[in-house]
Amino acid sequence: MDDKRIIELFFARDEEALAQTEKKYGALCRYIASNILAIREDAEECVSDVMLALWQNIPPDQPRDLRAYIGKSVRNRAHEISRGQNAWKRGGRVQIVGDEFLSMLDDGTDLADQFEAKRAGKLISDSLQKLKRSDKKIFVLRYWMGLEINQITELTGYGESRIKMSLLRTRKKLAEELKKGGFTV
Repeated sequence: MDDKRIIELFFARDEEALAQTEKKYGALCRYIASNILAIREDAEECVSDVMLALWQNIPPDQPRDLRAYIGKSVRNRAHEISRGQNAWKRGGRVQIVGDEFLSMLDDGTDLADQFEAKRAGKLISDSLQKLKRSDKKIFVLRYWMGLEINQITELTGYGESRIKMSLLRTRKKLAEELKKGGFTV
C-alpha cells in the first residue's frame, strides 16, 4: 500500500493504518531503534510508542514523506529512552550515539525556538546536499541510522580513520554553516 493511502486511513481513523504502517515500516523502525537502544525489548517498546504517537498525531499532522516522518519519530523516541536510561543520576554513560552532533541544536518548546530549529534543519539539509556522496552517506549512517563506526566500515568498505575524518570534517562544515546562519554552536 502506498503512503498516501496509509495517511488517508489514519485520517479516516481506520485501525488498518497501523497494520499497514507496521507491515511497510516495522522493520525499518526496529532497525533504527535497535541501533540506538542496546536492549531489544527497549527497541520494541520504542516502536510501540511511535505507533501510538502516529495514531494520536495523524491527524492533525499530515506528513509529506511518511517514511521520513516515521524514521524521525523512532529516532527521537529512541534517543529520549536512551537519555532516560543513561542519565547521570542513574549511573549511565555520558554520551549517546549522535550527541556530539545533535547537542548543537535544541528543539525547545517555545514557538520561536521551534522556528529556529526548523531553520537550522533546513540549513543543515542544504549543507549536506553540497557534500560528496560518500561523506553524505557516512554522515547519514552515523547520525540518522545510529550505526557505530565499525558497522559503517563494514557497510561502506571504508577504513575507520577515513570514516572518523569524514565525520569530523562534516561536523566542522555544518558548524561553520550554522554560525554563518546566525546560530551559536
